[in-house]
Amino acid sequence: GLLARLDALMAHGVTTVEVKSGYGLSTDEELRHLALIAEADRRHPVRIVATFLGAHAVPDEFRGRQAAYVDHVVHDMLPAVAAAFPRAFCDVFCDEGAFTLAETARILGAAAGLGLRGKVHSDEFANLGATTLAAEMGCTSADHLVAAEPSDMDAMARAGTVAVLLPGTTVGLGSRRFADARAMIARGVPVALGSDHNPGTCPSENLPLMMALAARYCGLLPAEAVVAATRNAAHAVGA
Repeated sequence: GLLARLDALMAHGVTTVEVKSGYGLSTDEELRHLALIAEADRRHPVRIVATFLGAHAVPDEFRGRQAAYVDHVVHDMLPAVAAAFPRAFCDVFCDEGAFTLAETARILGAAAGLGLRGKVHSDEFANLGATTLAAEMGCTSADHLVAAEPSDMDAMARAGTVAVLLPGTTVGLGSRRFADARAMIARGVPVALGSDHNPGTCPSENLPLMMALAARYCGLLPAEAVVAATRNAAHAVGA
């Protein structure tokens, strides 16, 4: 369960963790997951920051009707989340096979209007423009960024949007294409590291392993990897 995973993260030195919803994909289930996250935060010494990721995928009942699901996220889910969990972040997965740039802008705009801070999953597989959008909309962070371009990095640097790199996911996908942390740092982007612990692409709670992968494949110096996993990661969750 979640508490056991938090124990494993803490054993690897983690003291603060972002936990995303996004596996319920209905208003009731997303609220239930966020409530469980809040309860775990009360019970466990690791500090938890909650993120609503209702725009993670399109559930089966909306298959072929993605626009209707976006309407559901905007009109039903987000107001309910903002009322019950006003300190949560709102994240959107914008990529090929996920949500479009226009849908992402609409969801993040609605979230901001309700007082929720923004994040994006962007440029994991293809560059749809979500990283620059996130920076222009004042999002706190953007995750993945494997396909980020120099113009995206410049936009993040101007806005102070944190680049959260997740090299364990690249390994879990069997890919050899890693985010270019060296280029990001050269352009003034604050770079953070995360485990992206999830059942689909990175079933690991080992943050030191992610630091080692980032040093080997993303171009971080060891000292930069430490900063990325600590101070910059704190900025990425608004801490």
